[in-house]
Amino acid sequence: MQRTANPWMPVRFRPWPPIRKMINQITLTNFRNHICSRITIDGAKNVIITGLNGAGKTAILEALSLLSGERGLRGADIQTLARFDGDGGFSVFATTDDDSDVCVFFNNGDSNRHAKIDNENVALSELAKISRIIWLTPKEDRIFVESASERRTFFDHLVASFEPSHIGRISRLNKLMSERAGAIKNNADKHWLDAIDKQIAATSISVSAGRIRYAGEINYFFENGAVSVNGMIEKLILENTVTMAENKYFEYLQANRELLGDKMVIDGPHKSDFGVFNKKLNLPAYITSTGQQKSILIDLILAHAKLVHIKTGSKPLILLDEAAAHLDENARIKLFEDLNESDAQVWATGLDINIFKNIPNALFVTCKDGEISNIVKAEK
Repeated sequence: MQRTANPWMPVRFRPWPPIRKMINQITLTNFRNHICSRITIDGAKNVIITGLNGAGKTAILEALSLLSGERGLRGADIQTLARFDGDGGFSVFATTDDDSDVCVFFNNGDSNRHAKIDNENVALSELAKISRIIWLTPKEDRIFVESASERRTFFDHLVASFEPSHIGRISRLNKLMSERAGAIKNNADKHWLDAIDKQIAATSISVSAGRIRYAGEINYFFENGAVSVNGMIEKLILENTVTMAENKYFEYLQANRELLGDKMVIDGPHKSDFGVFNKKLNLPAYITSTGQQKSILIDLILAHAKLVHIKTGSKPLILLDEAAAHLDENARIKLFEDLNESDAQVWATGLDINIFKNIPNALFVTCKDGEISNIVKAEK
């Protein structure tokens, strides 16, 4: 039986078990400039962290982002996360609102992080069972005008929220591409190259189909914008059955086995690009102002949070570093209203506590020199 040409139409949502929880407490030990810092959320929906530059605000968000099982919002080398004058290791320990425990830790001399859930050793990938985490940092403020590679990384992280195997497929594809380049350079046997190309074709179709599905689903909730993904493989999938698309890409790979130096000159999902259209302005996001780009980016993240809630029945964590940067007063008011109505627990940082003063159901945390100097809970 042939598969359909459009792997994402019509959009159907199947509720998943609500296994992902809100964070109730987090403790950082020897992480960045924090010796030992603890925040107890006490049921607050919004956690606002303020302080001067270098106070350790972003470090708290970065620690939370590690609970996703990924490398974190900065993508930093693991050794650099340990406090400079510490023992070379660190830990991030959190409890959820159902009293589950999750821990990410690193010991001096180890080659990678470790994870525990309820004091049991688990693979890092298992952390997704605790919480789905989305983040925006000042780096993403320029996502629409940066390289296609930066956009692919950003959107593939969002796609992986619903298809945990998506990142694994991309890693496998990169490995196969490197293997193919080496095989061609060394004049490998045609049958060996055919075997590699068949694996590349199948993996490429899976990667691009996941991206197409995500674009179709997020646009259902993305009222002010629209996401698109464009590339050779996406075009093949939308114009053919999936089986035909896979065969056509395999034939393309067979016909293009040239190298330019050590770099393959081939097309594929590693060259696809994502776009965002601002429907309110009737313009592509990349030609709008910095503030307008930030606003549509936040709208995208809020739409993503809705999609997570609908598909999983749970509330994701939204991490916003310098949340109000580039936003005027009206845009900030709208942001905070939207955040309060979102189906998510929000952690946000900023220099000035006054710009957050109207946020209800918030916990205000003051950070100074890697320490928590004050915690105040606002009235609901």
